[in-house]
Amino acid sequence: MAISLTKGQKISLEKESGSGLAKVAMGLGWDAVKPKGILGFFSGGSREIDLDATCIMFDAAKNIIDAVWFRQLQSKDGSVRHSGDNRTGAGEGDDETITVDLTRVPSNVTSLIFTINSFTGQTFDQIENAFCRLVNLSNNQEVARYTLSGGGKVTAQIMSKVYRHNGEWKMAAIGEPANGRTFQDILPNIIPFL
Repeated sequence: MAISLTKGQKISLEKESGSGLAKVAMGLGWDAVKPKGILGFFSGGSREIDLDATCIMFDAAKNIIDAVWFRQLQSKDGSVRHSGDNRTGAGEGDDETITVDLTRVPSNVTSLIFTINSFTGQTFDQIENAFCRLVNLSNNQEVARYTLSGGGKVTAQIMSKVYRHNGEWKMAAIGEPANGRTFQDILPNIIPFL
C-alpha cells in the first residue's frame, strides 16, 4: 500500500517496498484548470499547460553530475530515463515519467532531486490534480505519492529527493514552491535541500 506523503516527510524506500529497490519510476500527472462560469463555456474548455518533470543528479559536494529533462531524455550513464515531453497534461495517469535504475546510478551520485516546472509560465493555481508518485517497477506497486496541493502563484515545485543514506535509498517529500521555466532557473532554491 502506498504512503501518501506530506511536505517534509521522509521514508525508507526499501522498507516501504518490502525489499531492496532496483528500478523505480517517478510519475508526474496534472490537468489544466477548467475555466468556470459563462466565460469558461465560451472559451472552449480547459487550457493546455506544459509541465516538465526533471531529475537532477548531485554528488555529496552539491555538484550537478547530470540532469534528465525534456532536452536530455537520458542520463549520460543510462541509469535515468525520461518518457518524453507531454505539453498538455492530456490523458489519464502519469503524463511524464522518469525511470531510475538505482543499481546503475553511479556511486558518486548521492541525491536525485525531482522538480516540475511550468514551461509555458502558468502558475500552479491554474493546474488541477497535480501529483508525483514513486513506483517500484519490479512489481508495479506504488510506493509513495505526493499530492501537489496549494499551488499558488508560482511556476515551479521542488517535488522530492531520492537519496542514499547508510547504504539504502530513502525518499523525502519536499514540496517547495519556486519560480522558473526550467530547472536551471530554480537551482538556488534546490541547493538547501541537498
